[in-house]
Amino acid sequence: MALFDTAPHSLCILRLSAIGDVCNTIAAVQAIQEQWPNTKITWITGALEAKLLESIDGVELIVFDKKQGWRAYQQLWSQLKGHRFDALLHMQYAFRASIATLGIKARYKIGFDAKRSQDFQTLFTNVKVPSPSKPHVLDGLMAFAHKIGVDDITPKWQLSYSKQDGVWAQSHLSTSKRNLVLVPGASKSYKNWHAQGYSELIKHARSKGWNVILAGSPAKVETDLAEQVVELCLGEVTNLVGQSSLMQMLALLDKCDLVIAPDTGPAHMANAMNTPVIGLYAHHNPQRTGPYQYLDYVVSVWQRAIEEQTGQSAEQLSWRSRVKDKQAMNRITSDQVITMFDLVCEKESLL
Repeated sequence: MALFDTAPHSLCILRLSAIGDVCNTIAAVQAIQEQWPNTKITWITGALEAKLLESIDGVELIVFDKKQGWRAYQQLWSQLKGHRFDALLHMQYAFRASIATLGIKARYKIGFDAKRSQDFQTLFTNVKVPSPSKPHVLDGLMAFAHKIGVDDITPKWQLSYSKQDGVWAQSHLSTSKRNLVLVPGASKSYKNWHAQGYSELIKHARSKGWNVILAGSPAKVETDLAEQVVELCLGEVTNLVGQSSLMQMLALLDKCDLVIAPDTGPAHMANAMNTPVIGLYAHHNPQRTGPYQYLDYVVSVWQRAIEEQTGQSAEQLSWRSRVKDKQAMNRITSDQVITMFDLVCEKESLL
């Protein structure tokens, strides 16, 4: 049964991190806005994630800076003093997020049910959201919107960026060729494919007439990998890793024709902009964490790796099961990725 049969006056969203999960949460928030445009929404999030949330309208942002430790909680609760929400949507089961709820006043504190909850989150909520049958993180988040009374929970995104960010992106794109954006690195190195594989993919894409751009954050693990790729490609690729703001990245992902990335935030940003994504997966089930609209385009070795690790079939295992082998991404072959690239080009009429 839905919690509200009429529009609530105010809602608080608690989703602190990470970029990919925030992208998925945006779809749930915008579904709420679509049905109840006059409901005031306050979103508590991390500093980097707040920059991405500048791309959406109608949300009051409160930044929670975890680097400040206990002071971050004090500042948050001070900002919310005098606020009482109709409902708090506690959409992150990390313990540090649950601590934040102690200073948030709300009639309903809504969280995941026992199937999806972790880190004692159920102790901090008084309404549990039934888990949907689909394992994907986004389906679990959309279930919050359904629980409070939103009828249409079909994921849709409306993200925007400034004209200046669009001009920056356009300045790095070819006007005569298709543009492929490769995000080679994730913040956790074990999620990354190797430079040799990327160089072979790039050689193939260039032979098909594509312009290739590398993009990513300034984290050393990403810049080092990008430099290795550039060296193997003899410089025949534009390297923008570490050279863009988050919103410039969003514009680039929006304006290009195709994105290839491992399990990292930009894959979900591209998904939100309706840009086709080929995701590369080994450690997590892509049916749970992959780019939602493009799960058919994922190149995954997760199932084979998890079955070898556990001795059980994927169907017997928890949907959360993770491959522990830090070299698992090396199971992905260049031929697999190149074959998927050609298939996606054909399906998306990018020939």
